[in-house]
Amino acid sequence: MAKNRWLIAASGVGIHISIGSVYAWSVFSKPLMAQFGWSLKEVGFAFGLAIFMLGMSAAVMGHVVEKRGPRFSGTLSGIFWSVGLLGAGVATSIGNLWLLYLCYGVIGGIGLGTGYVTPVSTLMKWFPDRRGLATGLAIMGFGFASFFGAPLMAKLIASVGIANTFFILGSLYAVIMLASARYLEPPPAGWKPAGFEEALASGKKKAAMDLMPMTANEAVKTKPFYGLWVMMFINITCGIAVISVASPMAQEVTGMSALAAGAVVGMIGLFNGGGRLAWASFSDVLGRPNTYITFFVIEVVAFFLLPTLKDVLIFQVVLYLIMTCYGGGFSTLPAYIGDLFGTKQVSAIHGYVLTAWAMAGLVGSSFASFLREATGSYAAMTTVFAGVFIAALAVSVAMKVFVNRELARRELGYAQVEADGLALAAADEETR
Repeated sequence: MAKNRWLIAASGVGIHISIGSVYAWSVFSKPLMAQFGWSLKEVGFAFGLAIFMLGMSAAVMGHVVEKRGPRFSGTLSGIFWSVGLLGAGVATSIGNLWLLYLCYGVIGGIGLGTGYVTPVSTLMKWFPDRRGLATGLAIMGFGFASFFGAPLMAKLIASVGIANTFFILGSLYAVIMLASARYLEPPPAGWKPAGFEEALASGKKKAAMDLMPMTANEAVKTKPFYGLWVMMFINITCGIAVISVASPMAQEVTGMSALAAGAVVGMIGLFNGGGRLAWASFSDVLGRPNTYITFFVIEVVAFFLLPTLKDVLIFQVVLYLIMTCYGGGFSTLPAYIGDLFGTKQVSAIHGYVLTAWAMAGLVGSSFASFLREATGSYAAMTTVFAGVFIAALAVSVAMKVFVNRELARRELGYAQVEADGLALAAADEETR
């Protein structure tokens, strides 16, 4: 008997909302600096290393998902992430920075990458009728995690200390992730949602595109793969950059207080998560190529306007709109990969594309700081980013042209096959 696909989706959310707590790392920054005298750069490197390992391990572990299944990889993810957090507790209990890097950054980072790619291909197989919604549901959890997790972490640090907070989080996330992994599995062979085939036959639903089904190692030899990589690298680099300077930029541009700017940073997690579900679901209607074009048109305009918006409310609206596009880029990506390369090895291909995240994690915040220091204002920084997004927009348009051309070729091929069939039937009739 097939499992409930909505509970499968909930299991994916369970894994992502656990590993997504990495985005709340800034909650630990000041307490670690105050307790051990470490610099902001030293503390921040633990987060940067974790994100780098996320991207790089995803490229490797995507193949593990395909070979061993989501239950195995989800369990592995839970073990690595919880051991990383427990190890971070040991590191902070003895004040060893290098052990913190090893446990949180390396071991925990491997858990992040493994967990990130775990539910993607499984959910796409359970939701062939709504690929965007399926991937949006899981990846939404990663974006929302900091919104829910940051207040909990702050309260725990204040009440039980840094080390015990890591111990509690490691134990809590182990339970959530291991339980979620136990329920994850692909649908039975030949399974389809109720009424799906009838909807296809009536034209109410369209069959998945699966433009050129291929393996991960075949996909990396194609231009569309690098189109996806470049779009993600730009979107993530600029997104991380604006997240890293959101509070001081809000204070400088609008004159809001540090407390109010801190609230703005907290709301970023909400719109990051909400954008992941909303944009991915919307892409089922709009189409993945058009969705990415929309992202970059919005971001070009928004980044040009952002430093000129003195009104607090309008500034926040534009900033949060940018954050929905940042999150939406992540959640729409797996469905776009499925449309282009099919679902045969979508987790492995997804992992390869996520190396863009690893590179962007190293570049984003550093690039923002460099531009701010070199120019003396956030206006110049955001103008540069707007120009970079124009390049991303050009790539997204080229991707749409490619998809349309390949679809036209496929339709022409179908028409030719049908014509050949009719001609063969006519020839048989004449022979008789």
